[in-house]
Amino acid sequence: MGDEQEKLLDEALGIVKVQAFQMKRCLDKAKLMDGLKHASTMLSELRTSLLSPKSYYELYMATCDELRHLELYLLDEFQKGRKVSDLYELVQYAGNIVPRLYLLITVGTVYIKTNEYSRKDILRDLVEMCRGVQHPLRGLFLRNYLLQCTRNVLPDQLEPGQFAEGQDPGKIDDSIDFILLNFAEMNKLWVRMQHQGHSRERERRERERMELRILVGTNLVRLSQLEMVQVDMYSRLVLPGILEQVVSCRDAIAQEYLMECIIQVFPDEFHLSCLASFLEACAELQPAVNVKNIVIALIDRLAQFATRGDSPGIPGNIQLFNIFSDEISSIIRARPDMPPEDIVSLEVSLMNLAHKCYTERVDMIDTVLRNTKDLFTNADISVVEHRTPVGRELEKLLKIPIDSYNDVMIVLSLEHFIPLLNCYDYSGRREMSAYLINNVIDNSTLIPTPEKVETILTIVGPLISDQSDGPTAEQSRQEDKEEWEEEQSLMGRLVHLLVAPEPDQQYLVLTAARKHLSAGGPLRLPHTLPPLVFQAYQLARRFHNAKDGDSKWDAKVEKIFKFCHSTVSTLVKAEMAELPLRLFLQGALACNTIPFGNHETVAYEFMSQAFSLYEDEISDSRAQLAAITLIIATFQQMTCFSEENHDPLRSQCALAAAKLLKKPDQCRGVLAVSHLFWSGASRVTNGQPTKDGKKVLDCLKKGLKIAKQCMDPLVQVQLFVEILNHYVLFYEAGCENISIEMMSEIVKLVGEELAGLEQGEESEQIGQHFNNTVEHMKVKRDGDGSTVYQGLEL
Repeated sequence: MGDEQEKLLDEALGIVKVQAFQMKRCLDKAKLMDGLKHASTMLSELRTSLLSPKSYYELYMATCDELRHLELYLLDEFQKGRKVSDLYELVQYAGNIVPRLYLLITVGTVYIKTNEYSRKDILRDLVEMCRGVQHPLRGLFLRNYLLQCTRNVLPDQLEPGQFAEGQDPGKIDDSIDFILLNFAEMNKLWVRMQHQGHSRERERRERERMELRILVGTNLVRLSQLEMVQVDMYSRLVLPGILEQVVSCRDAIAQEYLMECIIQVFPDEFHLSCLASFLEACAELQPAVNVKNIVIALIDRLAQFATRGDSPGIPGNIQLFNIFSDEISSIIRARPDMPPEDIVSLEVSLMNLAHKCYTERVDMIDTVLRNTKDLFTNADISVVEHRTPVGRELEKLLKIPIDSYNDVMIVLSLEHFIPLLNCYDYSGRREMSAYLINNVIDNSTLIPTPEKVETILTIVGPLISDQSDGPTAEQSRQEDKEEWEEEQSLMGRLVHLLVAPEPDQQYLVLTAARKHLSAGGPLRLPHTLPPLVFQAYQLARRFHNAKDGDSKWDAKVEKIFKFCHSTVSTLVKAEMAELPLRLFLQGALACNTIPFGNHETVAYEFMSQAFSLYEDEISDSRAQLAAITLIIATFQQMTCFSEENHDPLRSQCALAAAKLLKKPDQCRGVLAVSHLFWSGASRVTNGQPTKDGKKVLDCLKKGLKIAKQCMDPLVQVQLFVEILNHYVLFYEAGCENISIEMMSEIVKLVGEELAGLEQGEESEQIGQHFNNTVEHMKVKRDGDGSTVYQGLEL
């Protein structure tokens, strides 16, 4: 097929080339009649019906290029004063209608340019005569030629002014009539293409029509280029003429293309003034026309116009939102079979318009949400699946208020946002929840009241607890662990934004949050409750800082610690140990820094809970050492205990350390306890370090004794070095119970044991540790005026 087209086109182009050459030769010799004959023969090639639109276009372009020579020649002759009389009549004797009309248009244009005859009459004459060609393809290109030739000679003034008889130059109305008539005829030809040939070839015909659409659209471009066409003339003459043709042609392809063409080529001000008539025409289009695309294109264009920097904005007397809202409703009513995704995409563009043109009018956004919800109800859509076309459109719609305002408080004030969001299935609600929280976090939006906390945590329910229509936490986590962890960390970050300006209000906020978060189940709680507990500890400090203005601060702080205690206990019930242990210790430290009436009792309770967890729940030896070290380190910072509470806790630490299963762990535990007797403080010591040198030495000796019982030589020497470091630490801190002789003994012991170790990476590291310690002692001993380590042999 392609080869045949190429062959036909090459033949035709060959003839055009030859005839054009002959025509130019005749014109050069001033043989006009012979030249016209060759021109007519050349133009006869355009009578073919064998070429496809694409090939015909190439032939048309080549022929028109050659015709330009004839036009320029005639213009030149006229300007030299050689009047070729009756040329206009003469070319009408050309044998065939196609060449005859092309020649007529060429000569007619020359006559207009030389002001020989009435421009108005010639234009009318030409556009009427073109009716002689009714073959769609030939007729379209012929009328396109007419449009090209007359491009610069159409009258573009309101009144013709003074003119001699028979030389009426015409006015703007004549140009409008000329183009509208040409447009109507071209559109009829274009539509007729649809109904030619066999029904089997429908697709091919539609493809060919789409290739030719720009020829018809050029008429509208010409109309938009007439400078004298202002808003009133556009609404009175131009638009009604175009719309009448568009609606009456009853062809879906033509209607859709031409309506979009109108939107593209005419200025925004014109559209604003003629909205009603344009939208009425939309309602009259064929059922097969995708009206959605047309309305959306117009809405988007006007929304852009409203937000452009140089735009005067939408005039106050034009209720743009209401007009489009009513129009969309009537389109939906008129088209009961319209797919739901098309309906929602209309609402998406309407919401964009509302945001861009009426930024302050949040009620308009809510109106669109309500309309969409009603549409789902009317269409019996109770659940919208997320990964469907309608689901994707709904996602766009719901994201507009979130992205536009970047303030979740405005979104929560939209009455119909949540009902519409709840139309989604589990997957849609889950994705929108994560999107909403990300927006809150990115914009650091604070959620300041318990009511708003209730609302937002209800919206993001799919991330907080298992849903009846979704998988369990365990299943979600197995499906995509990374995504699940990401969502839960989002929830944790959200908790930090639940902040009320007043402390009393903040307590209600945290209580409301706990009610929702506690339902999360054992997999979610470790992510959501710890931030809540830390928020509560901060709140206790806020009450303490504002104690001068609040006489009840003491009771409120105690209430907060009870809140924290029960929240951490929820984690214990969910069979966790290490996390609640850390939170209890953190609570004890918080109590220690806030001197409310009952703070010693509460701190003791938090410490004892940590001990209970350690004893009952932690069985792994490594975890035990880490936990007891944490407990000792926390206790060492506490200064609020009286001796009756300090003593049992201290004894408990020593006992727990000594009870560790492995000897190295016991040794390290006992070394950790030694710090309690030196830097640990209580109410008895007025918060000052205890500095009980005897007890410290007992701990160090016990540690050394345990270390000597270790079987693994590497581990044993490592422990000796650690014990030496403890001796160094306490000796330099001023512990008088530690003598130089003891130090010498341990240094000697480590040196001997180290020598007996097998050479290897580990023994090398231990040796380095020991050497660093000895070097430190030497530097201290040999410093100017030093009094430490005197008499120590190193």
